[in-house]
Amino acid sequence: MEYHVEETTIEALTRMLIETPSPVSYYEEIHPLMERLAKKYGHTLTYDRKRTAYIRVEGEDTTKTVCVGAHLDTIGLMVRHINDNGTLALRNLGGINYNNIEGCSVQVHTRDGNTITGLLACTSHSTHVFDDARSAVREESNMMVILDELVHSSDEVRALGIEHGDIISIDPDYRFTKSGFIKSRFIDDKAAVAAVFAVLEDLQKTGRKPQYTTLFAFPLYEEIGHGGAYLPQEVSEYVALDIGLIGPDYCGSETKVSICAKDNYTPYDRALTTKLIHLAGDQKLDYSVDVFYHYGTDASAAIRAGNNVYAAAFGMGCFASHGMERCHIQSVVQTAKLLYAYLLSK
Repeated sequence: MEYHVEETTIEALTRMLIETPSPVSYYEEIHPLMERLAKKYGHTLTYDRKRTAYIRVEGEDTTKTVCVGAHLDTIGLMVRHINDNGTLALRNLGGINYNNIEGCSVQVHTRDGNTITGLLACTSHSTHVFDDARSAVREESNMMVILDELVHSSDEVRALGIEHGDIISIDPDYRFTKSGFIKSRFIDDKAAVAAVFAVLEDLQKTGRKPQYTTLFAFPLYEEIGHGGAYLPQEVSEYVALDIGLIGPDYCGSETKVSICAKDNYTPYDRALTTKLIHLAGDQKLDYSVDVFYHYGTDASAAIRAGNNVYAAAFGMGCFASHGMERCHIQSVVQTAKLLYAYLLSK
């Protein structure tokens, strides 16, 4: 059986999701969007106490429940301290590389629902002024946010409603090229979420059901390691959709779906991973099988937390992960098709 997904749906939803900020733990903007998308494709969203969103789809066989996870959270920042001069000291949320976010526009999300824009800069911000502007190592201790407001003291910043612990999102700068490349921050993991909805769209059109009851999970804490730590007890399999890595030791590319055999923490279940490899081959997908370092998914988080599940992971090949990322739309299409094949398989 050949599985169809709409490329235009994937691109449009990837853009929409990426342009909706959702750094680790920040759900206030992304959840309303998810609720609208779920409703569009005939479903409702539910939540657990970690604010993980779920879509439940009944299967042909309701005696077994599998879970497919695609995390909503992105890397981002938190206000660690409001400095006396009105700048903001920062705390990392996830695997931030400060070298490739210097100069980015950001948004500070306050607890009363306001947004204040700013610029992310190094304290040695200009070659005209600082001897070490080129040589200074960009790290948490010498990075700051300068607000786009006329503020010069901590009291003036607090008058804007900003406080310690506020979330800072980085503008993604989304672009889609004529040749089919997506260039943006946060392809990890918004493109995988778009792949899920592309499959749900075709399930709605065709009237098909997954083979087994499927719980689609959209966690908010993957980037700090515990997004998949909690699973409903009924779940027997957890498949994480997450980026594939590209580099000298890997066979993955920006057009392939990458199947992860092992991450930094654990090998994935042999039988389930083998099943995914066979499905990819049967569907004649462009895929690779790789072992990843400096990398983990919500599937391995589920295992490490003690959940009694079979675990596996796959996803779109992504260049320059946790920076200004790039992948080809075909890698997301391949990911969606492998997901579709998995859902309908016994």
